Amino acid sequence: MELLYWIIGFSLIGGLLSVVLASTFLLIPENTRNFAVPYLVSFAIGALLGASFLGLIPHALEHEYAVDAHNIGLTLLLGLLSFFLLEKLVLWRHCHSDHCDAHLPEDDSHHHGHNHSHQHNKKHAAGTLILVGDTIHNFVDGILIAAAFMTDIHLGIVTALAIAAHEIPQELGDFVILLHSGFKRGKALYYNILSSLGTVVGALLGYFVLAEMQQLLPYILVIAASSFIYIAVADLIPGLHAKVKPSETLQQIVLIAAGTLFIFIAHSTLH
Repeated sequence: MELLYWIIGFSLIGGLLSVVLASTFLLIPENTRNFAVPYLVSFAIGALLGASFLGLIPHALEHEYAVDAHNIGLTLLLGLLSFFLLEKLVLWRHCHSDHCDAHLPEDDSHHHGHNHSHQHNKKHAAGTLILVGDTIHNFVDGILIAAAFMTDIHLGIVTALAIAAHEIPQELGDFVILLHSGFKRGKALYYNILSSLGTVVGALLGYFVLAEMQQLLPYILVIAASSFIYIAVADLIPGLHAKVKPSETLQQIVLIAAGTLFIFIAHSTLH
């Protein structure tokens, strides 16, 4: 029972510490934050893609899981299609509540209003999806923390602290995306904290049914990766195309590369 307390305590640290540290971004004055968000969105794209292709998918393909690469590819494809359908459902829900139909407008002013409403709904959908993906990721982190503690208490402590440190850039990216999606600071913090509790849920399930969860772990990792890839490619990257100047494009490429490099360095350091 003492081991369970260790697992619960450090899964809270692993999940909440990164959120608290990343939330200091919310203390920046609003004008400065609004100026920084477009640049940080590019950085977040790199971080999401880096976390997916450099972290989640490679871990799912490790030999210890004995998973067929074709099954991983199929899971990734199904995950992408599932998040496409999920976003459609979110958009339909918001369009229904905002009375925005998909019919062709009769005049330009209606067309402009429809486009504005559609863009608002799409941004909000991206925020919803990032919370879903992050909750899945936190759930997997909780399983990993439980597994480490069941191996050795010191290994569990190091793993939990490493997860907290590794999650900081991702949580910062989540805050950026949520603010970009129209969430208020208080709601962004509230939902990120709520999402971080997925670590505790994963840790508890990992402790009680770890043998069964080991077989599902690679697929859970890939589903989390598919959500991050979909958000980056379908929701965030298209917004970058609004800026077409060579200097702006170069700036976006540099920031995307910086986000990817940051994840790569964090992964290399923590492993």
